Amino acid sequence: MKPIIVERNINTNLASAWRAITVQEEMIQWYFDNIPDFKAEVGFETGFNVQAPSRDFYHLWKVTKVVPNKMISYTWNYTDIQGESVSTFEISEEKEGIKLMLTCVGLENLPQDIPEFSRESCTGGWNYFLDRLKNYLEE
Repeated sequence: MKPIIVERNINTNLASAWRAITVQEEMIQWYFDNIPDFKAEVGFETGFNVQAPSRDFYHLWKVTKVVPNKMISYTWNYTDIQGESVSTFEISEEKEGIKLMLTCVGLENLPQDIPEFSRESCTGGWNYFLDRLKNYLEE
């Protein structure tokens, strides 16, 4: 399956964008408001519950790659659900602001009979979060 790729040009600087995607106090402003902790360190793990209309999704994240001020990747697993996906945020400087690219791979490893794991649902979710991130950084 082709990866999901969502991009945004954001009128902000590299340092602000990096903080927004790697510092828990900022992540909860635009991402999930119940992330208990986050560190941009390979091997760091965190978990938190997200309630959807159909069920609870207890997220388990593990940071797998970090290039400070450029890129961070982490796995997405869920308790009681087989499979894993990986999300990578990449930031690059542009003439005006930054470009943020989110790549999600491995969606096909998650159960396709769960509507929240459909390509359409995940693409919609990432567009929603990156719009929120853009709004947060441009406030």
